[in-house]
Amino acid sequence: MTTTPLPPSLIATLPGHYYTDPEIFRQEQRQVFESLWFCAVRGADLERPGAFRTVQVGGESVVVTRTRTGALRAFLNICRHRGARLCLEESGEVRRNLQCPYHAWTYDLDGRLVAAPGLTKMPDVDRAAYGLAEVALREWLGYAWVCLADEPPSFEETVRGAVVERLGDPAAIERYGTERLALGRRVRYDVRANWKLIVENFMECYHCATIHPELIDVLPEFADGYAAQYYVGHGAEFGEEVKGFTVDGGEGFGRLPEVAESQDRRYYAVTVRPTVFVNLVPDHVILHRMFPLAEDRTVVECDWLYAPDVVASGADLSRSVELFHRVNTQDFEACERTQPAMSSRAYRAGGVLVPTEHHIGIFHEWLLARLGGPVQDATGRLGG
Repeated sequence: MTTTPLPPSLIATLPGHYYTDPEIFRQEQRQVFESLWFCAVRGADLERPGAFRTVQVGGESVVVTRTRTGALRAFLNICRHRGARLCLEESGEVRRNLQCPYHAWTYDLDGRLVAAPGLTKMPDVDRAAYGLAEVALREWLGYAWVCLADEPPSFEETVRGAVVERLGDPAAIERYGTERLALGRRVRYDVRANWKLIVENFMECYHCATIHPELIDVLPEFADGYAAQYYVGHGAEFGEEVKGFTVDGGEGFGRLPEVAESQDRRYYAVTVRPTVFVNLVPDHVILHRMFPLAEDRTVVECDWLYAPDVVASGADLSRSVELFHRVNTQDFEACERTQPAMSSRAYRAGGVLVPTEHHIGIFHEWLLARLGGPVQDATGRLGG
């Protein structure tokens, strides 16, 4: 395929092999997912001491536990003896310890080696030194964020900073009190598409008028193709006749108590690279966590969070949940429709971004910097 110079109004996307090449995905596992802060687990999911959950972070399995003192800790899910997977289940609860199912090496919830067959006959073994390999963990917005890097980047700059950069006010997200909200609904989507296609889709609204009729009814300004993330501090305003962020525009629930008047009747979207989307509306918060599993497969967990009294009352959340569930389904179908074309000769050099999508180009620049520059495809051609 021949290419022609792009007119000034268009900029190039990443070439297609960035979405299909297993080697590029392996580089992303090491240099993106395993090197940056990764939103792993909702803290309230690990309610009692002994509760644990395993998550895939890049190429590593990580286990997050609630300790006897109530703290959250994270470790590589690998026994220090012979490398067996320690916790085989995705989630569960133990009484006191984590025990390897292979040779019964046993660790307390703080990761310290406490028992093993014959261990008392090996007094020279330092039980702390042979404990589980710990992973850095920070709690924010009610979630445990983990980082596998030996020297994690600044959480304030890379995570909190991304939210402040988008909203323009450090206090803006705090007013939603996300860490105090209750889980109203969780939906898990298994998307047959590369994680970058999902990020790119979330960042733009050029497609909104085409595939999101319910969302356009609630947020009519999206029909113009400008995403909420296009402007710092901007939140898309509800339609004049819209009463709440629901599938039919009807009443939702009362405004969260600390949400400012200026934030009322507005929708804010934030991308926290690499794998988190935060959606803020007056009466609830929607948070997406992506778990990239292969170059063409991404699991997305979406949580709908409400005031605790709303959830405790047994209120009908269906109209509230349904709006963004439809948006998710529509978006993920579009991403799955796009994924096969990434290997087409027609997309060998990539596609183009129109002016309302130019901020996606910044995401591409960020990714290339993380990967150390353009990466060759199988023929030796450079992309990016």
